[in-house]
Amino acid sequence: MAPANPSAAPKTPPSGATGVLVLADGTVLWGIGYGASGAGVGEICFNTSMTGYQEILTDPSYAGQIITFTFPHIGNVGANPEDMEREKRAAIGCITRELPTLPSNFRSVQTLPEWMKAQGLIGLAGIDTRALTRRIRDGGAPTGVVAHSPDGKFDLDRLLLLAQGWPGLEGMDLAKTVTRERQGSWDAGVWHLGSGYEGSDHKRAGDAAPHVVAVDYGAKDNIFRNLVKAGARVTVVPAKTSLDEIVALRPAGVFLSNGPGDPAATGEYAVPVIKGLLERNVPIFGICLGHQLLGIAAGAKTVKMHQGHRGANHPVQRVGGDEGDGVVEITSMNHGFAVDAATLPKGVVETHKSLFDGSNCGIAITGKNAFSVQYHPEASPGPQDSFYLFEKFVGGLGKD
Repeated sequence: MAPANPSAAPKTPPSGATGVLVLADGTVLWGIGYGASGAGVGEICFNTSMTGYQEILTDPSYAGQIITFTFPHIGNVGANPEDMEREKRAAIGCITRELPTLPSNFRSVQTLPEWMKAQGLIGLAGIDTRALTRRIRDGGAPTGVVAHSPDGKFDLDRLLLLAQGWPGLEGMDLAKTVTRERQGSWDAGVWHLGSGYEGSDHKRAGDAAPHVVAVDYGAKDNIFRNLVKAGARVTVVPAKTSLDEIVALRPAGVFLSNGPGDPAATGEYAVPVIKGLLERNVPIFGICLGHQLLGIAAGAKTVKMHQGHRGANHPVQRVGGDEGDGVVEITSMNHGFAVDAATLPKGVVETHKSLFDGSNCGIAITGKNAFSVQYHPEASPGPQDSFYLFEKFVGGLGKD
């Protein structure tokens, strides 16, 4: 994309403008700010989901990103403590067509702007999100700064320099910034209306339940809830936990979580651990970043995608391995990097493929109980298309 002339950008905001998006090429888009005040820099991406905005904004995989929601009405059901994927936000902010309306939902305890302000998330409304999405689709995900100032005063030159100085996600290890700092057990099961998060199945099973050590590279909490629902006893460990520390926990299997950033950068410390687990024939299940890291450990390479996949309507076909039956799952995705299927070595089978662009969405390692998928089976967009993956993993584990 050819750089624009920054001096040609409008320096004075139009009447009523309290927010702005400044792209690294000098493009300036004025709007109405909401949520937290301030400025944040990151990669501009788009998400096609019609629901789940609170879960999206607290998904650690969105660290370093500003989310453009293609659905125009965001905020209709407000916000509540139960719909968060982590205890705090991960994204920089969001861009919407319309200002969030007053919520109409019995579970709401805050408006979206109130919740975003408390979380430090910057919102920008009044933007032609269709035009911005087409720009991302055609030109790739740009770097930009989203800013909100209630008095409508902005230093555009400073914001432009901030956008131009951001290095981008390629080569960036963000897992270390969003991982849990300490090891801990996970007990909560999945959420049900009227009962909140149910008690875990493994509590009833006691210590006889298969013990899963889950490596947190920036995990969504609902993944751990689904592991519990499938019957596992779960211990969550930080991203940089060593091979010896994991083995000392005597896992029946190891789970590799989703997370943000470049898998090749995170792989500098994660891949040697995964290779060690494979050498010991420890069963492994990976999701999203965990899928990419397993791919690298198996000998494949990853690539930065042009625009990434983000939304709750992505068709994925089962093309190989144990489930190579041609069935199509409707999946939820959030990734800007992918395993390059052309680099899969002998002994690594492609199990799932995107029907949007043919990119790799799953692998299995021949002769080992190790498999992974690029999409998010815990997000239930199908809504139950992909839970079988948790059952497959936990059901195939031995007991302590």
